[in-house]
Amino acid sequence: MNNTTLIHNAIIVNEGTRFQGYIVIENEYIKEIGRGGAPAHLLNDSINIHDAEGAYLLPGGIDDQVHFRDPGLTHKADMATESRAAVAGGITSFMDMPNTIPQTVTLEALDDKHRRAAEVSVANYSFYIGATNDNIDTLLACDYTKVPGVKLFLGASTGNMLVDNCESLNRIFAEVPALIAIHSEDEDIIRRNREVMIEKYGEDVPVEEHPNIRSAEACYKSSLKAAEMARKHGARLHILHISTADEMQLLSNEPLKDKKITAEVCAHHLWWTADDHAALGARIKWNPAIKTDKDRQALRDGLNNGLIDIVATDHAPHLLSEKQGGAIKATSGAPLVQYSLPMMLQLADEGVFTIEQVVDFMAHRVAQLFSIEKRGYIREGYYADLTIVKPNEQYTVKDEDVLSRCGWTPLAGTTLNNKVISTYVNGQRVFHKGTIDDSVHGKALKFTI
Repeated sequence: MNNTTLIHNAIIVNEGTRFQGYIVIENEYIKEIGRGGAPAHLLNDSINIHDAEGAYLLPGGIDDQVHFRDPGLTHKADMATESRAAVAGGITSFMDMPNTIPQTVTLEALDDKHRRAAEVSVANYSFYIGATNDNIDTLLACDYTKVPGVKLFLGASTGNMLVDNCESLNRIFAEVPALIAIHSEDEDIIRRNREVMIEKYGEDVPVEEHPNIRSAEACYKSSLKAAEMARKHGARLHILHISTADEMQLLSNEPLKDKKITAEVCAHHLWWTADDHAALGARIKWNPAIKTDKDRQALRDGLNNGLIDIVATDHAPHLLSEKQGGAIKATSGAPLVQYSLPMMLQLADEGVFTIEQVVDFMAHRVAQLFSIEKRGYIREGYYADLTIVKPNEQYTVKDEDVLSRCGWTPLAGTTLNNKVISTYVNGQRVFHKGTIDDSVHGKALKFTI
């Protein structure tokens, strides 16, 4: 078997620079990075040669928040289908959330997920352990070289893992020796807003009211409480899917390595506004809700000025039949991992970000924030997790192109300008021009603590 691969004639985008060059992969790792054309001795039949044809060569994306629904909810998604969607979108590693059935709140459930992923995932994988009101001993026994952190629900969402016991919360923030990633919405405010809307409309509350139920106030109050607890106990806090302008005041733009409180924004909060519910309905119903144009602009500015650190998806598949029923009855969440990188590159085309920043937000800084070993960069000695993206290759997204088992996307009908051509996981080409090699298997991510 030939274990050496040359990718050449590429525009390499990495660590704030872009240049024409080539990469040599040996087995799982990047062996050599060169500028200009590939030297003649590499252009021979003993090497697997892949011509990038002038396209961008980027480090593979790392998504720190996905819901792959495995186990227990596999009628709409599982690790096999969703990891295929990920690599088709240039995402080579994922961190999966614990609100499955059973919930990932024990070491045994973690082990079961790792075994399943080793069998079926074509992308690299890792799994949060979920916090409950009474599993602090499990959280303290966890091996955080294998786990990205603890997922803490401060607001109820799909699977309802709400942690609301004050003593439990204080122990988690005081004693857990790892990153605490939070879903941050205040449940009392949400409940009060929901009652007001039901009194006004009955049970069929229009989906346009979803951002008024799961309001900016609910997000800010919850994030403020979490930030205060983190500062009190010196905990490492990561605010997931931040969605409001108000929350920016809780963050700092100091260097990432010095931050104790970090934040993630999702592609959908950078792309749509609440006004888009009128056309797209519950297809863009997420928790936290997509909010105003002012909030979207604050999130974009927060990325540009260093207040927000990384971009992810909160990829959360549901069947379209489960997305019916407006603000109260329709499920929240949608599939996005297949298109998040092209979405962000489109925003770069529009001048919102630069391509170099997109690579930073979706690869470099994720690897740095979670201290992931040998991933997230194009560096010699690192795993060859890579994606080739062809710019100015327009295509219209269609539901039938979605690889997620749920079979639809809120982007249906949208024209995108940057197309993922190939994706490599641990040096193996797993995706190429619409075809996935299911013989490729990802590896468990490793974290330094």
